[in-house]
Amino acid sequence: MTAGNSVRVVAAGDHFVLPSLITRAVEQEVGRADVRELRLGWPLEPFGPVAEVQEASDAEDEMIEALAGAQVLVTQMGPVTERVLAACPALRLVVVCRGGPVNVNLDAAKQRDVRVCFAPGRNAAATAEFTVGMMLAALRRIPQAHDPLARQGSWEGATYYTYERSGLELEDLPVGLVGYGAVGSRVARVLCAFGARVMVYDPYVHGEIHGLRVTSLDELLRRSQVITLHARLTPETRGLIGARELALLPPGAVVVNVARGPLLDEAALCDALESGQLSAAALDTYEREPLPAESRLPGLSERVVLTPHLGGASRAVAEKAARIAAEEVGRWVRGEPLAHCLT
Repeated sequence: MTAGNSVRVVAAGDHFVLPSLITRAVEQEVGRADVRELRLGWPLEPFGPVAEVQEASDAEDEMIEALAGAQVLVTQMGPVTERVLAACPALRLVVVCRGGPVNVNLDAAKQRDVRVCFAPGRNAAATAEFTVGMMLAALRRIPQAHDPLARQGSWEGATYYTYERSGLELEDLPVGLVGYGAVGSRVARVLCAFGARVMVYDPYVHGEIHGLRVTSLDELLRRSQVITLHARLTPETRGLIGARELALLPPGAVVVNVARGPLLDEAALCDALESGQLSAAALDTYEREPLPAESRLPGLSERVVLTPHLGGASRAVAEKAARIAAEEVGRWVRGEPLAHCLT
């Protein structure tokens, strides 16, 4: 593609990364562009309409219709399946407004010479801030004190102003970070500002860090009153924190997970909360999403803070994602190397 040619773009947004945000960003970056907007819903099933992609909308037919003659697709949740790719031979570039193109069949895209890009780092600041907020909520029992007063007008939450039921403060608290990527490094900086004693375990990071580097996960767990998870989900890290690991924590420890649910064995977590080995947990992600009806976690509401995968949800994230995606479209149109391409 050259800068002198007009390009047809489909902006397949949703209720978070709005089609209008994508359109505005593309037009600012490219100028001449024929942008067609499509607004998709969230997936009806937790992990996508077909097994070949994950976390995608179920709108294959809508995608095929909108992509007729289009060279570029910018999307958050649009399913880019083998069927969609086969039906859209003009498509040359797919840019996903997320940290990974889980809604794209990468093998099928490679076979058809379709470039696939993504938007790394777009939600790092939002997720880090949310993590610290969840940690504070769990440590100081904020939701448990809020609920009776807001829902029933009851002052019973004042019982948290007793020595036995009051929470912990971050200053001088030993906090262990499992993972030190874009999110973990930001969390570490914020916690250091609070005066927490920050420790980090990440065997893949070798540069300067905020806090004390710990050489093994077991050592980190033994020394941490709070742990917060920031590792990527891989076959190696799935189930990283299970019953054995939770038992290494000091009695009354707190676990925070705003990363990926399967990093943590939820059954073991519930056992540890019920036994008193853990005093609290704060979770934004789960082994199964949405949280199934049989989950034990809601029954532990006195000890847990639960949110429905909101860590990366801020207006700035949606705007950043659209801008990062549009910049990739601009590079492609100008014939420049793509910055975040996987195919």
